[in-house]
Amino acid sequence: MIRQEKNAKIVSINTSTKKGTRKKPIESAEVFAEHGISGDAHAASWHRQISLLAKESIDKMVGRGLKVGPGDFAENLTTLGIDLLSLSVGTRLTIGTGIVLEITQIGKECHTKCSIYRQAGDCVMPKEGVFAKVINGGIIHTGDEITIGDKNEA
Repeated sequence: MIRQEKNAKIVSINTSTKKGTRKKPIESAEVFAEHGISGDAHAASWHRQISLLAKESIDKMVGRGLKVGPGDFAENLTTLGIDLLSLSVGTRLTIGTGIVLEITQIGKECHTKCSIYRQAGDCVMPKEGVFAKVINGGIIHTGDEITIGDKNEA
């Protein structure tokens, strides 16, 4: 069953050429199947090709006094209006007119205080970030809608 969250969308697309650093927002990007976002350090043939973090999670950190925004937690896609933590591994997301991502991991283990933690004073990615692989590529734009499908369906 495919469902549309009310106003679920991409509010920021973020990339960097080095892992473990804040990512810079861009307006659009090319996304490749089984690879990730063109030019991003995390793009590769593995299970964490794209990372997602909710704007609502970033807003919690702002509420704690941190001066952070989209990309500061090294997420590729900052979302709005979708409860990422309610998704399960295998759930597919359709973004825009046909990019399909499959959730592969919820959260991550943080072995050491990474540079993001040191720069921002805290990191929500280990608890609230999700990771996906790209099933269907295309061009992604800030403002693209997100549709949720069941596991292995889009």
